[in-house]
Amino acid sequence: MNRNRTMTAEREVKPQAKLQVAEELSSADSDFLAALGRRVRELRERRGMTRKRMALEADVSERYLGQLETGEGNVSMLLLRRVAAALNVTLGEVLLPEQEDSVERRLIRRFLERIPAHRLEDVIFRLMREFGHEEAARRKRIALIGLRGAGKSTLGKLLAKELNAPFIELDGEVERETGLPLNEIFSLYGQAGYRRIERRCLERVIEKHERAVISVGGGIVAEEDGFKLLLGNCFTVWLKAAPEEHMARVVAQGDLRPMAGNEEAMDDLKRILAAREPLYRKADAVVDTSGQTTEASLAKLRGLVVA
Repeated sequence: MNRNRTMTAEREVKPQAKLQVAEELSSADSDFLAALGRRVRELRERRGMTRKRMALEADVSERYLGQLETGEGNVSMLLLRRVAAALNVTLGEVLLPEQEDSVERRLIRRFLERIPAHRLEDVIFRLMREFGHEEAARRKRIALIGLRGAGKSTLGKLLAKELNAPFIELDGEVERETGLPLNEIFSLYGQAGYRRIERRCLERVIEKHERAVISVGGGIVAEEDGFKLLLGNCFTVWLKAAPEEHMARVVAQGDLRPMAGNEEAMDDLKRILAAREPLYRKADAVVDTSGQTTEASLAKLRGLVVA
């Protein structure tokens, strides 16, 4: 019995587990501490925890909790964090008044806390797309992404005509911006320089056109800021095709560059497609044009973008 009293006394005199009693507090400070105390007590009682049990869980004294719940002293943030951990809530949930922190908000916050960091970006984009106040405006701009030969120019022009909207090829905007063909832009400025110009042109297109069908170079997904800008301001469709069809379509257009001096061109194309696929899948929708006629692919695309 004496040993238990000694242990209790030791817990109560721990320097880190005692509140400093404030001798002179402003009315606003007193109101804050009183509200904080009520919040802690409500959270504890909801969980069916006694003050003694919570003191053990938080490794603080019952005297500390008593002072905290009655708003009788200045509270240490470090100790308050222990209390929050014992209640299995965040520090923000303890500090926010009930009327400002609804059950729904707390559930959403806990859900987000459990999502791995590498998935948060996808969640943010989905929330923006579904609930963003500019969602209606975003859907009026349709951006087609994918590798060369996917059908972006062919389908984009046809769709733009049906929607009576301008068709814009972002590569063409880059050439007009610099007065140079693409191959010279890459030679002079490199990949990073090209992406900066591309992003600047995309910003201008978004600002100028409320409605448009935009064909975007397949490499934009490799430039994080530019791709985020695209996803946040355009309804984005990945035009997908098998590697063999990508290559065949480019060659059929008279462009032999993919095969020139490169016997492993197909393997390179497959590697690029495999590396970019997780990024392309961030698009709002996917249209697989493999083995499809232009009319069939256009019908799929139309069904996605026309309300």
